[in-house]
Amino acid sequence: MSIENFKYSTIPAEAEALRAEVRAFLKQELSDFPNIKRADSWIGFDAEFSRKLGQRGWVGMSLPKQYGGSEASAFSRYVVIEELLAAGAPVSAHWFSDRQSGPQILKFGTDAQKDFHLPAICRGEQYFCIGMSEPNSGSDLASIKSRAIRHGNKWIVNGQKVWTTNAHLSHYMIALVRTSEGEKRQQGLSQVIIDLSLPGITIRPIKDLVGGAHFNEVFFDNVEIDADAIIGTEGQGWSQVTAELAMERSGPERFLSSMILLNSLIDVIGNNPDALQAKEIGRLTAKLITLRNMSLSVTQELSEGKSPVWAASCVKAFGATFEQEIPELAQALCDLSPCSVGGSEHAQILAYLMQMAPSFSLRGGTREILRGIIARGLGAN
Repeated sequence: MSIENFKYSTIPAEAEALRAEVRAFLKQELSDFPNIKRADSWIGFDAEFSRKLGQRGWVGMSLPKQYGGSEASAFSRYVVIEELLAAGAPVSAHWFSDRQSGPQILKFGTDAQKDFHLPAICRGEQYFCIGMSEPNSGSDLASIKSRAIRHGNKWIVNGQKVWTTNAHLSHYMIALVRTSEGEKRQQGLSQVIIDLSLPGITIRPIKDLVGGAHFNEVFFDNVEIDADAIIGTEGQGWSQVTAELAMERSGPERFLSSMILLNSLIDVIGNNPDALQAKEIGRLTAKLITLRNMSLSVTQELSEGKSPVWAASCVKAFGATFEQEIPELAQALCDLSPCSVGGSEHAQILAYLMQMAPSFSLRGGTREILRGIIARGLGAN
């Protein structure tokens, strides 16, 4: 692997033309939306907002028209989600369905799975969560212990998932489970669709420092799912999920989570920054531009049907560092203390993102796992 993996890519004119329409929509829809809520970034949940996006054709954009999608290019979708994230729009309801579950079902699912799930996803009305990480496994997915055992025309699922974003608000989970044994840990894994309303499922919140609970742990106790709940081929879950991770780790959500704070910081500093403020804001801007170019490069590869897992891991690892750096610098550059209650709007946003920032290097893969992927990609043993 080398820097050649990040070939410079630009957004085509036909995709870029969407930007003005999306901005006009957001200006109207979010006119009274407070900045402190915009700080939630892609974790903000609003079912009605997701339905409105679905009505505009901005959910499931890349999916075929027969399912309600618009067969839009990866770059058209990029423009839409970039504008949504930059505005701090509450996109969490449909986020995982749009980003990965819908494309995963389209690529590997049966006709029945496509007919049932994809139209509802495109309407912004069906929500998925992702069941990958487990206790004592972290981001080492090959070590998972959740298991599905075939029993007649059913699979019986037992196990536990953790750090499952939005499980308490989702209709379905795409879970990676072990369905057989193999010589290697990566063998015998399969992806299954689980209806989260089924008996035997318990969802418990994992509260963060600000009292939110978008992370959850999910327990499966003899949960019965139909034999046709498997996505793709039994035992091929590892290759399927690694391809899915390229979609999860490479988008603008991996470096725009703290954008509301950066914008607020620039407003507070004003038009006459001192030398340190000018230098650090310039440095952050240069990093932002670089990360965006890296992300667009991965988008180009995804649009060509490739699976740029290594490059996507770079975007995720460096993006999380960037997102976590902004709250630290905001404290250093302005003499304004973070304040959760009272105080200025900037102080409240700073307090919120200071407490949220540690989670940025958990979601989508820990820094240690990502560095291992990057090292192997660079040829390290």
